[in-house]
Amino acid sequence: MALRQATAGVGGQGALLHRWDPGAGRLTLVAVDGVDAGTARAWAELDEEEDVPPARALRRGVLVRVAGDSLGTGAAGTVAVPLTGAHGPVGALSVLLSGSGGPDDVQLSFLHAVAAWTAERLEHADGKPPHGEPAPGRERTVRTEELTATLAEAVTVQDVVQAVAQHVLSPFCADGLVVSVFENGRLTRVGEVGYPADYLKRFEGPLNAGLPVTDVLRTHRPQFMESPAQMYERYPAVTDRILMGTSPKMAWAFLPLIASGRAIGVSILSYNQPRPFDAEERTRLTGLGALVGQALERARLYDLEHARAQELQSALLPRTLPRLPGAVAAARYLPAGRGEQVGGDWFDVIPLSADRVALVVGDVMGHGIAEAATMGRLRTAVRTLADLDMAPDELLGHLNDLVSDLGEDFYATCLYAVYDPVGRTCCYALAGHPPPVFVHPDGTVLSPVVSPDPPLGAATPPFAVHELVLPDGSLVVLCTDGLIESDAQDAEQGLAELLRVLRRAAVRPARFTGADQEEDARGLAELCDTVVSELLPDRERTTDDAALLIAHTRAMPADDIASFGLPDDPRAAGQARELVRGQLSRWGLDDLSTTTELLVSELVGNVIRHARGPMRMRLLRSRMLTCEVYDGSLTTPRIRHATYTDEGGRGLQLVAALSRRWGARYLSDAKCIWTEQDIPNGSGQAEVRGRATSILHR
Repeated sequence: MALRQATAGVGGQGALLHRWDPGAGRLTLVAVDGVDAGTARAWAELDEEEDVPPARALRRGVLVRVAGDSLGTGAAGTVAVPLTGAHGPVGALSVLLSGSGGPDDVQLSFLHAVAAWTAERLEHADGKPPHGEPAPGRERTVRTEELTATLAEAVTVQDVVQAVAQHVLSPFCADGLVVSVFENGRLTRVGEVGYPADYLKRFEGPLNAGLPVTDVLRTHRPQFMESPAQMYERYPAVTDRILMGTSPKMAWAFLPLIASGRAIGVSILSYNQPRPFDAEERTRLTGLGALVGQALERARLYDLEHARAQELQSALLPRTLPRLPGAVAAARYLPAGRGEQVGGDWFDVIPLSADRVALVVGDVMGHGIAEAATMGRLRTAVRTLADLDMAPDELLGHLNDLVSDLGEDFYATCLYAVYDPVGRTCCYALAGHPPPVFVHPDGTVLSPVVSPDPPLGAATPPFAVHELVLPDGSLVVLCTDGLIESDAQDAEQGLAELLRVLRRAAVRPARFTGADQEEDARGLAELCDTVVSELLPDRERTTDDAALLIAHTRAMPADDIASFGLPDDPRAAGQARELVRGQLSRWGLDDLSTTTELLVSELVGNVIRHARGPMRMRLLRSRMLTCEVYDGSLTTPRIRHATYTDEGGRGLQLVAALSRRWGARYLSDAKCIWTEQDIPNGSGQAEVRGRATSILHR
């Protein structure tokens, strides 16, 4: 840790640590960071009299700076600091420099602070008692060690501010702390302790000449103000800009926060009473400023990447879920409370033909922007494949190919389910994913025990398909492993807890009636919140993101379904038109009769000319009118551009013009061509008929 801090503090390319053996009169290399082990072997054992930086620093007892590439690593120079303990020299710390300018005074002060900390740790490792330092100084040394260790683990900017407040204020008897970052010519406050809220705005905004903060950022040197009188004397402009107001502070330490040779901000320690700063305090505080600067720069980069990943994740997830005749759904995405937080969990609800609904949850393994971007690619791929009306196993097969093409290190889990409101069936396939949970209207909760296929990217299709019949009004609950699996419990225990929570939630038929989708959506949102709060009571301690999707399914009433068999001969088109005319009259949809007759006539005619039987027709009434024609052929229909002299080829153009949308889906031994039409409100059908007439004339 000391070598990493030393390298970062002076902008070097690597560091070496030697321990001194007074009995042998020799320096022994004990740690290396950023330098190849074979290259460092040249300095493995050094005599005290050798003319190399570590030995010279130990011999002279002062910092030694040497230009040139001492070890053949391409370094511009080497700076070595002796490690001196209470009982004499204990070793040397050397940093290989990457730039010709060399470290400045602030960086050298920081290097001395790291060296002092390292020397004391080496002494303790040797079993030597700590030197007789006065209690306050000893406390500062201990707190410096604790601060260094805490900053090494700090992830976010707020972690850094909390570490400074915890390990700096008390040892240096300070009463206030402000940490601000400098960016685009402005100061932005990122944390504070001990200041009135209405006073904090004074530490933000553009820099102005004649202020201590401006000098600190310009010179990279700290400023210590021991009293208001000293402040006024050095900076007359402060009278109006800083001290006027509600602040009770009477002394200040303005510390530059340095990272990679740049001043990235300033940390201000303040005191309620005037006080002097002795040389030892100034040295320690200067070193702390450099230490905090490195940690703050790293934390800012993390916060920036995390914010971008969150924005990307939010943009790629659905903003709202559709409310469909077959299902109403609610969902929750929860980033992790600790770690990199943003991951690759996603969910989706996709409308399919015949009022069927696809419910999807997935999880790209890993965390960060790359995983969030991969999630977006997979979600887009799922929607594209779903539009082709693929079966769950076939869709996961194509998705597995896509993940495999991303590289050997990419894996994802996925559950893809299709609910059919006509047959009340739920058909699903899963690749390395937690199984679905079903809640019946009577409160029965079950999760079928199935053997999941391996994750996408590691699986070998075909995928297993699972199907079950659901009572009308059932709930389908899908989630990712972040909701049910943690360090404290495995996935099986978490799934059992999810079942218990759903049972206790007392899901009754009266809670989700289906009569009011707005009310259903509110009830599902409340249920999502209940599940999340029960399974993840302390979200700040979670290390994985989680997704939850709950859908309330509704079966299509039998009165809204009409199915007819058709003969496998040219008479079928005429019979289909008669059946459509009669059924739409019974449904009160006579305005759709002409258009629908044209559609079924074209679809049945195509079967007679290009496919084979058996043939049947089905009409479905919900928000839209769906017309389906089934045949026994697996050929694919496609639109082609007919020329003026062609006698055919315009049928599917007519179908596309008359319908809201159309498509084909394939069964195990047959296919279905379907069309959808909006239920008329009195004006739309005239426009549709006009388009049809235009195409026929062409």
